[in-house]
Amino acid sequence: MKVVAFNGSPKKEGNTYHALKLVCEQLEEKGIETEIVNVGIKNVKACTACNMCFKNRDEKCVIKNDDVNIWIQKMKEADGIILGSPVHYSSLSASMKSFLDRAFYVAGANGSLFRHKVGASVAAVRRSGGLPVFNELNNYLTYSEMMIPTSNYWNVIHGLMPGQVHQDEEGVQIMRILGKNMAYLLKLVENGKETVEAPEKERKILTNFVR
Repeated sequence: MKVVAFNGSPKKEGNTYHALKLVCEQLEEKGIETEIVNVGIKNVKACTACNMCFKNRDEKCVIKNDDVNIWIQKMKEADGIILGSPVHYSSLSASMKSFLDRAFYVAGANGSLFRHKVGASVAAVRRSGGLPVFNELNNYLTYSEMMIPTSNYWNVIHGLMPGQVHQDEEGVQIMRILGKNMAYLLKLVENGKETVEAPEKERKILTNFVR
């Protein structure tokens, strides 16, 4: 099994990276391969709402001058996905937001590519704003019918300078328990595929409130 983790920080080895690494270490201890992809250091174009992904249905965004389509395929092939972002004005980093909007829109346009994968979210913050980011990240997972492991608190870790999160003893424990629970859930899903029938996928119903 493999888990791919996405680092939305513009600092390649900042606190978001260290938080993801803490989770990945627990996964690797259970024999699960991990990869950390650095999104925040890349120039990622925002979604233009062109809806061409729904017209083409080729598992690609029509924007070709960045790595989003490569990352979409990494997500499709992985058993688990971790989304990590620093906190910028109580919100996601710009590159992470652009990436997730496009990746999850393409996934939805192509038969829910991430449905029933195991997904987790992590936020790294200096002081406050971590919970809004954690919730924002989870919005992508819950919309996509993904399975979410938990920890013993919300998945937020604190630090200012790169690596300082290791001084947040409670935050380190949160990441460690998250990694253990994610490994457990991944193995439950994998071992249950042959014995438990998955629920039938329903076609999405879209409504509005205009009368």
